[in-house]
Amino acid sequence: MSKLILVVSMFLFLAAAETASADQRPVKLFLSPASTISNADLMKHIVEKCPNVAMTLDSKKSDFMLEAGGWSGNYKFTVYQHGGVAVYSTTTRMLGNAVKDVCKYVNLPTSSASVK
Repeated sequence: MSKLILVVSMFLFLAAAETASADQRPVKLFLSPASTISNADLMKHIVEKCPNVAMTLDSKKSDFMLEAGGWSGNYKFTVYQHGGVAVYSTTTRMLGNAVKDVCKYVNLPTSSASVK
């Protein structure tokens, strides 16, 4: 009887884990035309630090727009919610840290709940 309970429990646990991972879709970022940081430079860091974020060329299909500017030692990023409302900003010395900050914000449950 205890083996049956263990098997059923394992099955339910695996089914719940599979459902949770299936519900997560990538967060889509559109790079603002006003950005001075190239898409290639951003993608290098996004792939490393935030694998569930995808860059899109279609602003209408994006969750957020990212305006990424600055230069080495002075990066300034602003995140806009779909529809144009500025919702987050960060200033850092390193490009990787700016990307990490943006990834952390767009993955917050409260930020994704307000998207579409």
